[in-house]
Amino acid sequence: MMSIWRDIGTLISSSTGEVFSSLVERVRAVFAGNAEKRRHVTFSIAIIALSAKMAKADGVVTEDEVDAFRQIFKVPAEEMANVARLYNLARQDVAGFDAYARQVKALFPNDQAVLRDVVDGLFHIAKADDMLHENELAFIEHVAAVFEFDEATFKRILMRHMSGEGGDPYVLLGADPAWDFARLKAHYRKRVADNHPDRLIARGVPPEFIAIATERLACLNSAWEQIELERRNVVPA
Repeated sequence: MMSIWRDIGTLISSSTGEVFSSLVERVRAVFAGNAEKRRHVTFSIAIIALSAKMAKADGVVTEDEVDAFRQIFKVPAEEMANVARLYNLARQDVAGFDAYARQVKALFPNDQAVLRDVVDGLFHIAKADDMLHENELAFIEHVAAVFEFDEATFKRILMRHMSGEGGDPYVLLGADPAWDFARLKAHYRKRVADNHPDRLIARGVPPEFIAIATERLACLNSAWEQIELERRNVVPA
């Protein structure tokens, strides 16, 4: 089966003008009869394009950021040229990142789960050099606003990437401290199920993007361990 990277390679235009818009239209036409492939390819193009725009936010693309990009996508060496070409075309495109973000939102209407996957990918790449530049954070925050994330959703994503396992476990889990143990456990299990790699793939995230699920599950499990330890050690008054 042809990989999504070869699919992308066949779709790339030599023109730098409105490259993202033109590629999206081509994807819709070429994969009109294959919804799964269409979502995989459009998701990958969206991440590559927004990553390229974000790279300009702090004015420099570090080797760590490039490595993080490769870690997420697991791009075969023979296909890196296709990815690099799209990445460079997006960086040179005259369209601003706001336009790109709105186009990504249009690709996945009413699908907040996929859009969260996109934002997670951007955070993963931005912090790869062990420093999240204020311009990169502003970039991601603006993208999240275009995606219509509420404050609680963005705070949870931000804390997971900024604090990791050291953040507030209830915020990381998206749970209310007032809930009883049974409700907390049920919520935790649902979050784990929702973020299983198979679930991401089912909603259109390419298998190459499993780094998102792995990182999320690690934080969810750590948060639950903290909550479980706290609740089991509470002595009733």
